[in-house]
Amino acid sequence: MGAKKKKIVKTIKVDVDKCNGCRACEVVCSAFHAAPKYSSNNPARSRIRVIHDPLKDIYVPVYAGEHAKAECMGRDKYTIDGKEYEECAFCRAACPSRDIFREPDSGLPLKCDMCESDPPQSEPLCVQWCITDALTYEEREEEVEEEEAAGGKDLEMGLESLIDKFGLEKLTEAVARMTIARKS
Repeated sequence: MGAKKKKIVKTIKVDVDKCNGCRACEVVCSAFHAAPKYSSNNPARSRIRVIHDPLKDIYVPVYAGEHAKAECMGRDKYTIDGKEYEECAFCRAACPSRDIFREPDSGLPLKCDMCESDPPQSEPLCVQWCITDALTYEEREEEVEEEEAAGGKDLEMGLESLIDKFGLEKLTEAVARMTIARKS
């Protein structure tokens, strides 16, 4: 068993009862992640989505988690306060069975980065802009295996996703073109 290391785990807690569906979280997230920052607003690029079921009158903010290469085996349904929900409705993963949490142009999976930037934010912008306090930010310290704490898998995950979409040969050609263009 590997060595243990302390890691700060950052989470956004969601109080569904407080969410009024204003979608300010989606707007500010997409603007923050625009290139250049705050230059545009496209909620399809947001790392948080408000799932809305008008017939059941519920709003559920869900922020993007890890990419899943395969679809889930379980498609369970849950009954909460007499209302029925599908398991996928609240899932945070980008997976082959749905387009949520995918960058609309490239198809790359999106993942919440807690608005880490330079200068650093005190807490994610979706939490700062939530006027009903449905979103709250929490940090806690956990012990994890040392290799898990090292991180660095985001680049590999992005490359694997591009290979899955376009193929290794096309990705290699694109990197070669970009390398030549940068040297010029």
